[in-house]
Amino acid sequence: MKTHIKNIKTIFLLGIVLTGLLAFTPANEEHKLSADRGYTIGDVVADFKLKSTTGNMVSMADNRSVKGYIIVFTCNHCPFSKAYESRIMALDKKFASQGYPVLAINPNDPSAYEEDSFENMQTVARAKGYTFAYLQDETQATSKAFGVSRTPSAYVVKKEGDKYTLQYIGGIDDNTQDANAVTKRYVDDAVNNLLAGRPVVNNFTKSVGCAVKWKGV
Repeated sequence: MKTHIKNIKTIFLLGIVLTGLLAFTPANEEHKLSADRGYTIGDVVADFKLKSTTGNMVSMADNRSVKGYIIVFTCNHCPFSKAYESRIMALDKKFASQGYPVLAINPNDPSAYEEDSFENMQTVARAKGYTFAYLQDETQATSKAFGVSRTPSAYVVKKEGDKYTLQYIGGIDDNTQDANAVTKRYVDDAVNNLLAGRPVVNNFTKSVGCAVKWKGV
């Protein structure tokens, strides 16, 4: 009996240690652990064709003059996404003319939140004056391919020939609540490095936001 109790205690303590190790996994290691759920750095990203709020179908290949894209998975209802609206617009204003326009994609099942319906996407795009394409991932296949789990999440892809390779995954910057208190601009830094012909050093950060609402879940 004493041996049985001792074994139970040992298993319990090992569980606590393992949980602690996972809780403090560095960002790059966390990305390795989740790599099987979507694209990882250096992967070739498959093109997609999604419906824009303008009514047009949009794909990455439509714009042949780009150097790459800033792809942001965002939505209407999430307070984190709302907090980043102006910052996403600023990214497009800054980098579209330099060859890295924004493509915004709503990954959510609209039946979970009416605010995320296509009609409401159109309303928001018009009201905010989006200068970038705001796309609906109706089947959620593109979002699953990227491995998106939260909104907003940013992905920077570089065009190489007729392919698009993933260069950055993660948050837009380091302060969700206050744009004026941002000290690290992850997407800015990634695109600036690529424009300068340098590799992206900090190529993975953790996204903070609302969980994606998947169909049938």
